[in-house]
Amino acid sequence: MPRYALLRHTGAPDDPNGCHIDLLLEDGDTCRTWRLATVPQLNEEAQPAVPLPPHRRVWLEPRRAAVSGNRGWAERIHAGSYSGDLPTATDADVTLELQGDLCGFLRITNGYCFLSNP
Repeated sequence: MPRYALLRHTGAPDDPNGCHIDLLLEDGDTCRTWRLATVPQLNEEAQPAVPLPPHRRVWLEPRRAAVSGNRGWAERIHAGSYSGDLPTATDADVTLELQGDLCGFLRITNGYCFLSNP
């Protein structure tokens, strides 16, 4: 099964809040990635999901490390696997079922992320 991870990313120069969450979904040799304000919680209000460039799969493993290019510090805080298929188009809606630290249906649609009961 493909994997997912959430990273706490601090000190990114383009982040006015100083801390955000990177949501990574394994997609072949890289991970599709979105910036979230907080860790998604079951059935809470949808939050903005900003697409980011693909991240390296090494971030799916437990780690804490400096981000390349002097872009702050990241730490993996949640992880697991997902079922379902990522659409080929990177701007298409995503619906996947997460298993692991977070469980539920993850939906990314119209620039928003939402986690609901399975």
